Amino acid sequence: MLKNHCLTYFELLLFLVNPFGGTIRNPLKDKQKRFKWGLLATLCLILAAPVGWGLLKRLEGETPAIHMTLPKPVFGPSQPFSVSISDRKTGLRHLRIEIIQGEKTHLLLDRGFPSTGFFKKGVIRETELAVTLEPREMGITDGNVLIRSTVWDYSWRNSSNGNQRVAEETVLIDTVPPDIRAISNAHNVSQGGAGLVIYRLSEPCSRSGVHVGTDFYPGAGGYFEDPSVYLAMFALRVDQGRDTGIYLGASDRAGNTSRAAFRHYIRPKRFPRDTIRITDGFLKRKLPQFDAELSPVADKAPVDQFLYVNRTLRASAYERLSAVIPDTRPGMLWSGSFVRLPGSARQAGFGDRRIYTHNGTEVDRQFHLGVDLASVKHSPVPAANHGKVVFADALSIYGNSVVIDHGLGLQSMYAHLSRIEAEPNQTVDRGDIIGYTGSTGLAGGDHLHYAMLVHHTFVNPLEWWDAKWIENNVRNKIRAQRER
Repeated sequence: MLKNHCLTYFELLLFLVNPFGGTIRNPLKDKQKRFKWGLLATLCLILAAPVGWGLLKRLEGETPAIHMTLPKPVFGPSQPFSVSISDRKTGLRHLRIEIIQGEKTHLLLDRGFPSTGFFKKGVIRETELAVTLEPREMGITDGNVLIRSTVWDYSWRNSSNGNQRVAEETVLIDTVPPDIRAISNAHNVSQGGAGLVIYRLSEPCSRSGVHVGTDFYPGAGGYFEDPSVYLAMFALRVDQGRDTGIYLGASDRAGNTSRAAFRHYIRPKRFPRDTIRITDGFLKRKLPQFDAELSPVADKAPVDQFLYVNRTLRASAYERLSAVIPDTRPGMLWSGSFVRLPGSARQAGFGDRRIYTHNGTEVDRQFHLGVDLASVKHSPVPAANHGKVVFADALSIYGNSVVIDHGLGLQSMYAHLSRIEAEPNQTVDRGDIIGYTGSTGLAGGDHLHYAMLVHHTFVNPLEWWDAKWIENNVRNKIRAQRER
């Protein structure tokens, strides 16, 4: 029993070394264990960091971007528009476009976008979709509707449904074409001449007027107390005969279009032929004036250079002239008949079918779209009527030219002037001197080339020199409407 309660020598030695009792730790083994646990913890952190970072990115809270591009606030029977969406972080998940009218919701588009996998992002980061709204096909009636576009991304926010962004726009649905009808009478127009029609619209329209063949002549309102009544000047080109279609047309804000025939009579006209002999002396005298414009045919024969002038430069001069034609005043600036060059004799008529010959051979044909008037050399040229100068400069084959706008699409042109005495935007009265006759441009001698235009079409000046024609075809119609 005593032996069991006594300490052995070895146990005593251990007690002396470790007087507190317990097991003696091996410092080397403890260090190894701590290193293993530290290494394990480091490896776990290294592995957990990207996973955590990935999870944090997938839980991003930035909403996607969305923008609807609507061409106009009023939609017709078929209206395309576009929706742009983007999400730079997790990518695009879904897009839904709904049309809401009252208590009804109509689905226009429901489209999902692919992803690269469960832990990855959407494939599409940015896109634009074109859609077309056809109200009748969807059972939508005329009136206001709300277009709602909703887009989601691939974020894990909101129970993994993603961040969402909503865009809304209100538009008016209008699928009924406007009603247009003529209310004036006696629309008699000559080939190469002008006319006027008065008409009524059932609603304000973005575009209305008269179609003559492929040409369009816009109408204008504000002349009468009734705001639904409009008038339009129109014309027949010299090459448009009795088979030319003439009708009223209108387009409203929604793009609905309508057209209506109106009673009219086209007076056909045969224009005389006029042979113009092009001599070598004329070419030698005139072509140097066009040196700056003849570079494309500088190496050609003089007659070929003349053809370039008579065709190509004539067309380019008309294009330049057309650039100022739309700059017409909505009101009627003129009154009474137009003034003719005093003391002048007519040298060439409007619509003459000119045949150009060189050395006895026909080389070209052109219509003469004005009246040539000759008086004494460098005669003062008066403005034919009240108006505003819209062009005063050199104009290729027409030489020094002045164009005056008289309102309602009516303009007068004065060409081949030796000197210009007018400036753009200058207001002139009938009889004011705007220049002097000359032979600039493609002119054989001193004269005035006088022309009249209705919008973009040259018309016969004789009508506008005739006070009776103006009274019957313009003023009586306007007066009759105002007296109703």
